[in-house]
Amino acid sequence: MTTDDEVSDASRGPADLVRRRGGGRRQSGRQRSSHSLDAVVSEAVALLDEGGEAALTFRALAARLGGGVGSIYWYVSSKDELLERAADHVLGGVLTATSHVGHGKDPIAEVRELAIAFYAATVNRPWLGAYFLQDTGTQTNGLMFFDRVGRELMRLDLTPRQQLDAVSAVMAYVVGVAADRGQDPPPEVRDGTVPVDEFVSEFRASILAMDEHDFPFLHHIADEFAAHDDAEQFRAGLDLLLAGLRQQAGA
Repeated sequence: MTTDDEVSDASRGPADLVRRRGGGRRQSGRQRSSHSLDAVVSEAVALLDEGGEAALTFRALAARLGGGVGSIYWYVSSKDELLERAADHVLGGVLTATSHVGHGKDPIAEVRELAIAFYAATVNRPWLGAYFLQDTGTQTNGLMFFDRVGRELMRLDLTPRQQLDAVSAVMAYVVGVAADRGQDPPPEVRDGTVPVDEFVSEFRASILAMDEHDFPFLHHIADEFAAHDDAEQFRAGLDLLLAGLRQQAGA
């Protein structure tokens, strides 16, 4: 029986079972569908952006590309590899958008610009965090981005260990906040039944209805929570992180 994301051995034939990650396979007397790896990954990202990880199936992807499910296996060996390549595709876009970064006088300001660009590309992609920088040999863009952030820190008076810790902290902060911000809103907000402002107001009221003795901080920041801007809050947290880095480097 053929599942949604698998092709049965009987329908694919022995030669198809010898897979090479990410590489097209050719065999005598057989033509493959006229896709490309870039087209497969681009359409996978589009499906992920539209419906999240659950929407990405080989059947849905093949339908968008206009071929059979088996044709996807010319390029990737599994859904996990496809997700890894999709995450790396997103990072490729960030590299292109930040190609001008790296010539400024202040390396920490350069790291800030790279981090903000990374956040902007990932905030609505909660699926990306789980597949970013997998150790599989398929994510050269992710490694390049990691290296570009590290290059800026090489300009500071930090030990290699401090530089590694700093890059890791920046990456973890960006991916973590983006994954949190990118979560789907409640169904009633998503379908428009309850306006966002009304939902936030009700959430604030629920905080204030809690016992102030038990939750003093939540009461203290209830108004700020209701009025805050997510992107502004992200930048504020990033600046706190980078301020610590600047102090450590004596910059």
